[in-house]
Amino acid sequence: MEAPPRKKLRPDDDDELKPTPSVSHGLFAPFRALGFITNHVPFVMQVHSAKGGAIAAQVNIVTCVGRSWAMWSGDAMKLLFVGTDAPSGITSLAMIGEDVWAASGQSVIKYVRGKQAGSLSNPFDSILSTILPFGSLILALTLDGRRLLVWNTVSGELESHITFDNDFTATQILHPATYINKILVASAEGGLQLWNIRNKTCIYRFDPEKLNDSPRSNSPCSITAITQSPAIDVVGLGFSTGEVSIYDVRTDERLLRMHMEGGGIRSISFRADGQPVLATASASGNIALWDLNSGGRLLHMVHGAHDGAVTSIQWVPGQALLISSGEDNSLKQWLFDTPTGPPRLLKSRSGHHGPPHLIRYYGEDGKTILTASRDRSLRATSVVRDTRSHELSQGSLAKRATSLNMPVSNLKFPPITSISYSKTRSKDWEDVVTTHQNEAIGRTWHVQNKRCGRWLFKLPEKIGDRRVDPGVAKASAVSACGNFGIVGSSTGAVQMWNMESGLPRKLFKLPDPPDELAASVSKSNTRPVTGIATDALNRVVIISTLDGTVNFFDFHTTELQAVMVLPSSITSIVLQRESGLLAVICDDLFVRLVDVETQRVVREMTGFKGRILDLAFSPDSRWLITTSLDSITRTFDIPTGRLIDGFKTPSVATSVSFSPTGDFLATAHVDSVGVFLWANRAQYAEVSLKSIREEDILEIGMPSVQGLAEDESVEAIMALTASDPQDVYSTPAQLDSELMTLTLLPRSKWQTLLNIEVIQQRNKPKEPPKPLEQAPFFLPTLPGVEQRFDLSKPTKEGEAEETTTSAKRLVSVQSEFVRKLSEEDADGDYESFFSYLKVLSPAAIDVEIRSLSGIQELLLFIGALTGRLRSHRDFEAVQALVKVFFRVHGEIVVANDELREPLETLLKVQRMESSRLLDLVSASLGTLAFVRDVV
Repeated sequence: MEAPPRKKLRPDDDDELKPTPSVSHGLFAPFRALGFITNHVPFVMQVHSAKGGAIAAQVNIVTCVGRSWAMWSGDAMKLLFVGTDAPSGITSLAMIGEDVWAASGQSVIKYVRGKQAGSLSNPFDSILSTILPFGSLILALTLDGRRLLVWNTVSGELESHITFDNDFTATQILHPATYINKILVASAEGGLQLWNIRNKTCIYRFDPEKLNDSPRSNSPCSITAITQSPAIDVVGLGFSTGEVSIYDVRTDERLLRMHMEGGGIRSISFRADGQPVLATASASGNIALWDLNSGGRLLHMVHGAHDGAVTSIQWVPGQALLISSGEDNSLKQWLFDTPTGPPRLLKSRSGHHGPPHLIRYYGEDGKTILTASRDRSLRATSVVRDTRSHELSQGSLAKRATSLNMPVSNLKFPPITSISYSKTRSKDWEDVVTTHQNEAIGRTWHVQNKRCGRWLFKLPEKIGDRRVDPGVAKASAVSACGNFGIVGSSTGAVQMWNMESGLPRKLFKLPDPPDELAASVSKSNTRPVTGIATDALNRVVIISTLDGTVNFFDFHTTELQAVMVLPSSITSIVLQRESGLLAVICDDLFVRLVDVETQRVVREMTGFKGRILDLAFSPDSRWLITTSLDSITRTFDIPTGRLIDGFKTPSVATSVSFSPTGDFLATAHVDSVGVFLWANRAQYAEVSLKSIREEDILEIGMPSVQGLAEDESVEAIMALTASDPQDVYSTPAQLDSELMTLTLLPRSKWQTLLNIEVIQQRNKPKEPPKPLEQAPFFLPTLPGVEQRFDLSKPTKEGEAEETTTSAKRLVSVQSEFVRKLSEEDADGDYESFFSYLKVLSPAAIDVEIRSLSGIQELLLFIGALTGRLRSHRDFEAVQALVKVFFRVHGEIVVANDELREPLETLLKVQRMESSRLLDLVSASLGTLAFVRDVV
């Protein structure tokens, strides 16, 4: 499995005062948040010019993501850094050299390479709204617009502050080019003032009536954007009425006036490559381009450049490239191929701009999450690398939106209500089926091609000669083989289609409601479908209805096999195909587990204090994770049916999904546009799984974009492993002396030992190995599998008989295999010998058995097999060793009567243990059948 990424990613949404994430002491710990790009705070751009101009300038973009910030590279839009979380939401960003400065609450925080390196304190206890670098100074406006604070970044001291008049509420500040110690301050009343920050004096007040043409009788025309133009003394002003003024502050006169339809101006920027073009952005998501040489003539209007208000736009110096960010959680680059031509989208990085309400892990590797949101989009969010996240295309919506003069979001599909998929045939055709709000069709998607599919699964309007109401598609399912998609409607219609051709195949007809439900159903004459599922072998189709029934159909014949009636309405179902467990969410605040084989309720989970929204199985089918309106995510142990973990979050989790690899739990929340990952602590430490009470559930902080800092991560890991949880069960070597225990080694090891001769013959080299040309000396080797040299020195006396004595000595030396065999107690369990034997490879075991020489060694080996069988241990290993032993030494065994009695004893014990094993297996199968029939 690929390790989780170490680079830092995006934080919470722009909720200013969410608590700092804390380490959970339960089953799940906060890990990281995904899908955050930017919010309503304007971004900051930094350009590094290369020496000599041979290499293009490097552009870095810093965006705000709630209580943290993210730095992106301009060339590939890759994430470079993520800052640590600030105490509260960030309201403004700035860069001085390589350092990032952020206004958070009542202070200004300095970051160096993503880590907090200092802060500037505010003695007035007022929240800051805007900061501006000014040489070695930092200027900051308070949120109420009453004060301007001036800090020295070198000493960290507050040098001075300016208090404005009561009729002047400061909103924007700008340092005009070439003006020493002077700044322009714009107000919410539409006024503009020039201040000297050294002597704290107001040099000039500009008349609001000259700045714009808005009638004075209306509400004040606030200045919402101000920027410096390439020309000295000239600035651009944007107003809340949509008016744009090009103003000469030295002569106090307006040079040009433009008006942009569609809301107030949020940002303005002058093109910085010599072309006289001005770009303005509005609160409606449009970007307008104006030709300044033609008196402010409108060149182009990019309708729906963002799905929300455009928060900031900036031209890259010396390039025909415009960068924009919006409240739709997106960052975009617009390229101009010609000086007066329309822009085209070059690169972008985006996420959901509406909270996702449905998330599902896609595939078996746990690297991708499918997320559906109220913003009417379907996205594939990568857990491993942010650049792999993308939105699945719904067609050429941008061209249609331009021709129809409407936002792109208005042309998207309605919000998704259900998602189902199968990756079995994902390389061949569509693999995802979705249903949408107030639509009578199911849509297909191809995740690999990043687009919507070719087919629309329209529910039937006519069955035979009878016209029926197709209703609204409510539930969907894709078969495990990936060949069929099923869609059910609010009127009870359920049909199957072929995923390759898009043709209808089968129609499942719901039966008449049972007698106990007939009265309630007759009022509406419909049976809305709330869930559809198919098993792993395409044998059964399970359909749940709102009136509380679970219907089992034959997959091939569409015949009804059984009907279960539950005591409450059913809102949704989830099937774990590997275990055959069906989780049913009921309106009486119960989750009922149904065994698909026996078609009976085997477990009931309760204790919820609000409506159950979603649930997910763990990959091993041992846990059931649920989320409900009481903001608690609960984990139930399925074998015992008890609550073993729970944690409360600041906001309600609308959907949950468990990673197929078992490492993370993903949640989506009602007030956040991101997806939050929670680490499964059971994979990294021993966790107590004893049942807990509802009173023991605590509220914990949400995961941040960056995740835990490195030091905090080490402390968290130490905390996980330092504690000694009680009631942690450790499996003994043998559960009971009367039971039969296997070796727990792979079956392939003993299969290889039995077929070692065939394997060696198959792997025999075509040519024999070439001997060494000249061996410098020869060292005799000792017998055994491991190659060891006999380094014992011959005595000086009798050197003439060296060959004879060496041969005798080699014969007398025992191998490790025989030595351990001879050291064992004849009446013991031969634990030490079999522990050594399990470590050897199949080929080494075969060589050791073949190396047994002499009747005494054969007797020792037969005794070891007999003793191990009597201890009820390693049954399958003994069977393999017996077969290899008789295959190698069968002729010797037949020819020597000394081995007859030990072999008869081995045969007696073998028959007795085989009979015991068959009895135990039969008893276990009988108990299992009884439990299935009774429970």
